[in-house]
Amino acid sequence: QAQLVESGGGSVQTGGSLRLSCVASGYKYTTGCMAWFRQAPGKKREGVGAIYTGDTGDGSTYYADSVTGRFTISRENDKNTVYLQMNSLKPEDTATYFCAARLPGGCGYWETGTAFPYWGQGTQVTVSS
Repeated sequence: QAQLVESGGGSVQTGGSLRLSCVASGYKYTTGCMAWFRQAPGKKREGVGAIYTGDTGDGSTYYADSVTGRFTISRENDKNTVYLQMNSLKPEDTATYFCAARLPGGCGYWETGTAFPYWGQGTQVTVSS
């Protein structure tokens, strides 16, 4: 049973940066899809981005249009950790950010949030204008 723990949230001003971390434990993943989602009060959950680790160790990444060019997903396999580097933050990025995993599994339709059996507890990101 994999467990995911996010950290790195906080409060920043518009244009600032934050880096979120997601540490997976209880499962040493070698293949799978790790993704970030966010949800603001009164809004639907939104897929932010995903990273796929295949048998060859490749790290294909996928992003929502709203964050492309500003957010970057990366991973450190030896630390079972996935990161979300967020730059040029905007007030509309304010939300609780969740890490999710398909272990194993691909990243098909990742943005829907379906077929992700493992979720973290979330970390709050607040961007003030």
